[in-house]
Amino acid sequence: QVQLVESGGGLVQAGGSLRLSCVVSGIIVRNNDMAWYRQAPGKQRDMVATINKWGVTNYADSVKGRFTISRDNANNTVFLQMSSLKPEDTAVYYCCVQNSRYWGQGTQVTVSS
Repeated sequence: QVQLVESGGGLVQAGGSLRLSCVVSGIIVRNNDMAWYRQAPGKQRDMVATINKWGVTNYADSVKGRFTISRDNANNTVFLQMSSLKPEDTAVYYCCVQNSRYWGQGTQVTVSS
């Protein structure tokens, strides 16, 4: 049984930082392409960052230079470090196994101006 559990969301002021965590069970993170997506109210779900099995990362243009995706192989966890947060970063953030049906339940990030 594959499970992805996100945590770390919350309310933060513009310019602040948050670190999201995604604890994964049932698959080995380092053997899979992992990703963070986000969905704002009334908008589609968009890719934020990906990390493939070789550790190569990719980011949406809107977060480049501000967000960093990483993984902890020992703890089978994927992280999203978010800095210089903006109100437009407000969304529910989801962790997933790329190109699969495996998604977490999401964690809310709210950035106040």
